Amino acid sequence: MTISVLSLLDLGASALFFRLVPTPLAGIPEPKNEAMSDPLALSQTIQTESAFLREVQQSLARVLVGQEAMVRGLLIGVLADGHVLLEGLPGLAKSLAVSSLARTLGGSFCRLQFTPDLLPADLIGTQVYNPKTGEWDVKKGPLFANFVLADEINRAPAKVQSALLEAMQERQVSLAGETHLLPKPFLVLATQNPVEQEGTYPLPEAQVDRFLLKIELGYPSREEEIEIVQRMGLLSQAPDVQTVSSPEQILRAREAVNQVYVDDKILGYLVDLVTATREPERVGLPDLGPLILYGASPRASIALARCARAQAFLEGRGYVTPQDVKAVGFDVMRHRVLVTYEAEAEEITSEGLLAQIFDHVPVP
Repeated sequence: MTISVLSLLDLGASALFFRLVPTPLAGIPEPKNEAMSDPLALSQTIQTESAFLREVQQSLARVLVGQEAMVRGLLIGVLADGHVLLEGLPGLAKSLAVSSLARTLGGSFCRLQFTPDLLPADLIGTQVYNPKTGEWDVKKGPLFANFVLADEINRAPAKVQSALLEAMQERQVSLAGETHLLPKPFLVLATQNPVEQEGTYPLPEAQVDRFLLKIELGYPSREEEIEIVQRMGLLSQAPDVQTVSSPEQILRAREAVNQVYVDDKILGYLVDLVTATREPERVGLPDLGPLILYGASPRASIALARCARAQAFLEGRGYVTPQDVKAVGFDVMRHRVLVTYEAEAEEITSEGLLAQIFDHVPVP
C-alpha cells in the first residue's frame, strides 16, 4: 500500500511521530501506543476530556488568589493518581485549597486534624458492639473518602503514619481482620509546617517518598495580598466554589492521561535526570557527589513520567515534551534527593542541586 507524503504532512507536525518499532519477542505482546496509530483522534480525545479542567481552575480562582503552581500541582496529583504533600507556613491557604478542590471536583471529602494523641482507629475505623444483634459491627473511619486532607501530618505519631501509609500505597485498609477497599478516586492531600518542630514527628524518608509530589508554598505578592484582603476581609460573605465535575469524570480523565504519548527520547531524558542525582559525575558534575546523601530511586522516574503526562494533558496535548518534564521535575524530585551535612552547612538545598542537574543534562 502506498501512502502519500502530502497526506502525512496534513496531519500536522505537532501530532506526527516517527518511530522504529523492533520485532516483538515471542510470547511477549507488543506495547500499543494510540498516539502512533491515530494521533489526530488522540489529540481530539485529550482536548475533549481536558475541557472540564478550565472550569475547575475558574472555580478555584474564586477563592484562591495567586498560587497557580499549587493549583497546577494539585490537579496533576489528581490526574496522575498520586498523593500530594503541601509544605508552607501557616496562613498560605493550604487547607482552603484542598477543601475547595474537593468541592469543585465533587465526591466525598474529609479533613483530619493530626494530633499527637491520634490513634490508627481514628483514621481507618474500628469495631462497635451492637447490643440489639449481639454482634460486632464494623464502623469505617473518615479515611473512606475520595479526598482526605491530612492537616499537619507531621504531628501524628509513627503508628498513625504507618496506618496512613498502607492506605496511600495499597488503596485499602485492614480492619477487623478484613481488607476493605477505599473509594475511587482516593487522594491524600497532606500539609505540614516547615518551621515549627516542637511536638512533631518528622515523616520518615520512606513515607515521604510515597507522595507523588511535594509542593512548597511561598508568600503572595503585594498585589495578590491586597486582593486576598478585599475578598476575605472586606466582603460580607466570602466567595465559594461550585461543583463542576464528578469522580466519574476524573476517572475518565485518568484513562485519557494514560494514552498521552511519551517518546523514547523523552523517557531517556527523564531517566537521565533521575540517575544524575545518583551519579552526578556522569553529567559533568563531580562536585555534587559529596553533597548528595541519597539520590532519587526508580520510583522517581515512574512519578516523573506520570506527572509529565498529566502536565501535557493540562495543556491539551497528546504528547509529552521536555518542557513538561521540567515543569514537574522539582515537585517530583525535591523530596527524593537528600543532601549531606556538608551541603546543609553550606546552606545548599536539594532544589539548588536539582537546578544544576536540569541545566547540565542534555535536552533531546
